[in-house]
Amino acid sequence: MIPRERSFEALLGLEIVALDEHDARARLAVHDGVMQPFGLVHGGVYAAIAESLASRATLAAVYAEGLTVVGLSNHASFLRPIAAGHVNALARCRHRGRTTWVWEVDMTDDEGRLCSIARVTLAVRLQPEADRSQAQPE
Repeated sequence: MIPRERSFEALLGLEIVALDEHDARARLAVHDGVMQPFGLVHGGVYAAIAESLASRATLAAVYAEGLTVVGLSNHASFLRPIAAGHVNALARCRHRGRTTWVWEVDMTDDEGRLCSIARVTLAVRLQPEADRSQAQPE
């Protein structure tokens, strides 16, 4: 694993507020680096927030069992633009299976208005042998 400060999440400025196997929260301060040319948060940023949040929460729940996670599907719908403030995300686990987990992620602006909804499906697999001896991720 790479250090978080060198990760895509750090590049975006994603702040994980809370996470466990049932739900997780994150927020992202809007800045030029996450905007599309028309001054709105880029749609890919919403998808990245959803994938990061769902993946981290699932990994935190299964890592100690020698398992890891990889994305299978990420579908985001964009309902309302965000041009300033924060993207606030709440992820809820909707299905916790033996080999797949499904999360729904609501993303709101600072006024609490729903701006994007995403559904992320993750595969739960055995960790590669080299990863099993390392410390649990942060």
